[in-house]
Amino acid sequence: MRWLDHIPWSLLVIASLTLGLAPFAPMPHLLEKVLMLGRGTLTRPIDIFDLFLHGAAPTLLALRLLRKLREK
Repeated sequence: MRWLDHIPWSLLVIASLTLGLAPFAPMPHLLEKVLMLGRGTLTRPIDIFDLFLHGAAPTLLALRLLRKLREK
C-alpha cells in the first residue's frame, strides 16, 4: 500500500469532495447509493458502478488517513 502514500493529500481531498458529493443537488450520489445499499435496492449494474465511482476517492482518503494515524 506504499503507492497510496505517493498520492498528494490535496488531490485526495479535492477528489473526495467533488466525486463524493457530486451531484450536489438534490442528493449526492454517494449518499443515495449508500442508502440504496442499506435498503437492499442497489441491484442495477449502473448503480453499483456509481457506488464504486463516487466512493473510490473518499475510500482512498480514509485509507491514507488510517495509514498516517498508524504511523504515529
